[in-house]
Amino acid sequence: MIELSPFLKQLISLPGLSGHEAPVRAVIAEAWQPLVDELSTSKIGSLHGLRRGAGPEPRQRILLSAHMDAIGLIATSVVEGLVHFTQVGGIDPRILPGQLVTVHGRKDLPGVVVQPADRLLPAAHKGKPVGMEYLLVDTGLTAQETAELVRPGDLISFAQPPIELAGETLSGHSLDNRASVAAVTLCLEELKHSAAAWDVWAVASVQEETVLGGAITSPFDIRPNLAIAIDVTHAKGPGVSDYRGFPLGEGPTLGWGPNVHPPANKALKDLADKLEIPTSMEPMPHHSGTDAIGIQVVAEGIPTLVIGIPLRYMHTPVEMVSLKDINRTAHLMAEFIARLEPDFMDKIHWDE
Repeated sequence: MIELSPFLKQLISLPGLSGHEAPVRAVIAEAWQPLVDELSTSKIGSLHGLRRGAGPEPRQRILLSAHMDAIGLIATSVVEGLVHFTQVGGIDPRILPGQLVTVHGRKDLPGVVVQPADRLLPAAHKGKPVGMEYLLVDTGLTAQETAELVRPGDLISFAQPPIELAGETLSGHSLDNRASVAAVTLCLEELKHSAAAWDVWAVASVQEETVLGGAITSPFDIRPNLAIAIDVTHAKGPGVSDYRGFPLGEGPTLGWGPNVHPPANKALKDLADKLEIPTSMEPMPHHSGTDAIGIQVVAEGIPTLVIGIPLRYMHTPVEMVSLKDINRTAHLMAEFIARLEPDFMDKIHWDE
C-alpha cells in the first residue's frame, strides 16, 4: 500500500525540469509498475501506464493526465565563479533571493541564489525587487572550479526540502504538479480492487510548464474516448481571496469552461455529491492552464474534464497542499472510472 506523505515527499525531492523529467519519471514508473498491466515511455518522455478493463473488447479508454515536469532555472553564463541564469517555466524573480538550489553541472553542486547589495545596483533598480538579470547562483567554488564544472545550458533545480506542516498539509517545491501525480497513483491503487469496464491509461506527462508537449502527443498516441486532466489550482491565501481561489483542505475543484465537456462534467459532479466528496466549481472562462488545453483538441477532439487540487504559493519553492484534497481527488476518480458503463459515451453529447 502506498503511503501518500512519504511518496509525495520523495516525488518533490527530485529534479525533473520541463523537458528533463527522467529523474522523477523513474520513481513514478517504479510506483506504477505493480498497479498497471503495461508500462511504456513516449517518444518525448511521458510515462504511460495501461490498466486493462474488464469489459468486452473493443473497450472504451479513459486517460488520466497529470504532468510531472517542474519549473526551475537554466544557466546562461558563468562569470568570475558565479552562475547567471534564466527561468524554465513561469517564475517570479521576487521569490528567488536566498533560495537553496542544485546546479546540475558535470556533477550536482549545492548552491544559493544571491543578489548584489542594493547600493551596487543601477539607480533605476535601487529599493526595488531585484530582476532576474541581477541574480546569481553561488556554489562556493573558486572561479576556475566553477568554470570547469558548470556550463551554459546546465539545469538548476530548487532544493528546498519538504516540510510537513499542521493540518495534514505539506509544503515544498514541485507540488505543481506532482501532487496530481500522487493522486493518479492512489487512484490506480484503488482500482486494483474494482472490476472497471474501461481501459485506464495513466499518463505522467512532460513539458506542461513550457510547451504542452505531453498533453498533445500522448492523447494522439492513446486516442482515449474520455480524458481527465488533473492539476493544481490556486488555494485561498494571502492575496488570493476572490473567485480564483478555493479553500485548502475542503476538496478538489471541478473545472467549468471551454476546455470541459458539459455532460461528462455533470456526471462527475453528480457522483461527487452522491459520495459526499466536497468539491468547488472552478470557472475557467478562457483555457484551463492545464494539459486539457492540448488533450481536448487532439485528432477529432477528445471529451475532457479538469480536476484541480487547491495549492497555495504556486510556482514557488514553498507550495502547500492538503493531503486530504489529494486523497479525495484519487477516490473520486477511482469511483468515477469504476462506474463507467461501456455505453457511457453514447449517452453524452456536448450540446445537451
